Amino acid sequence: MDPETAEDPFLPNRQAMVREQIEARGIRDPRVLEAMGRVPRHRFVPRELWSQAYADHPLPIGPAQTISQPYIVASMAESLALQGWERVLEIGSGCGYAAAVVSQLCREVYGLELEGGLVHRATRTLEELGFQNVHLRQGDGNLGWSEEAPFEAVFLSCAAPEIPGALWAQLGEGGRLLLPLGPPEGPHQLVLARKRRGHRQFQALEAVVFLPLKRGGGKA
Repeated sequence: MDPETAEDPFLPNRQAMVREQIEARGIRDPRVLEAMGRVPRHRFVPRELWSQAYADHPLPIGPAQTISQPYIVASMAESLALQGWERVLEIGSGCGYAAAVVSQLCREVYGLELEGGLVHRATRTLEELGFQNVHLRQGDGNLGWSEEAPFEAVFLSCAAPEIPGALWAQLGEGGRLLLPLGPPEGPHQLVLARKRRGHRQFQALEAVVFLPLKRGGGKA
């Protein structure tokens, strides 16, 4: 057995996930593909679901909470077009998986999640795996993280009917904000908004399905 496979028995599953679910669907950024192949997705889901961690669908991580489909995480990461020097804000961090992937593409990730239990578990997982540039806290995602603003990029891992004003205000000039846009019941459209001299330039990307942003700042 290959020593790397012996150390991580899920490595073949992860490699197949990248090849068959992500690269085959058109994700081309080599840094995104490398990040998806490096981050051990199984560590971010309950142990009883490890065998399903690299399947082509979301998985439950708590009451009315899910970890997104691998392809969607990769697609969002590629859409942010990160170069490596940026500070990024995520809203609805959940189990911390998307933050871990994005952290491989930028300088720092700051993540907000309303559910305290998820924040605790995600923080512990990230520490165990050595992700030192991801910072999570419990809080209202609608309010953002003003102490650390401005951010070069903001992304929402939950759907919202409009861009929360505080998040737009915390996005730096020239920055990019990515969110699933639409009413709580759907449908949702993944939209990229660029900040140009304070104005919004929108680009519609693809149809998606996300849990909605709760009024308190978490996922419904």
